[in-house]
Amino acid sequence: MSAKDVLIVKYAADLKEKCGITPDMDLLTKVTTGCGPSIYNPDSSIIAGTQQSEIATVKNNFLIKKLGLTDGPELQKGIDAVLEKYGRSNKNKYRAVVYYLLALHFGRESVYN
Repeated sequence: MSAKDVLIVKYAADLKEKCGITPDMDLLTKVTTGCGPSIYNPDSSIIAGTQQSEIATVKNNFLIKKLGLTDGPELQKGIDAVLEKYGRSNKNKYRAVVYYLLALHFGRESVYN
């Protein structure tokens, strides 16, 4: 198993255990691949849900640039909903899992096809 495959298994377990959903493994793999090398760095692989600068990065670099969404209050509501689902008290919010959940929340899975 490659390092990426090991991480994908870890992310799938997080989605099942912490979010109560069975992930679409093909989509999860594509989202993880789309995160690039950040998944291998302990700092950048995790999203700090309480840091406004981190939330701005998720909004600008993922929701607007990657998913093609228009900026507005609904983006922050979506981020809040995803962080709530993942568990705000959960310290390790993996970037790939948050991005996966955001793609589902906004119905933008087609971006990865």
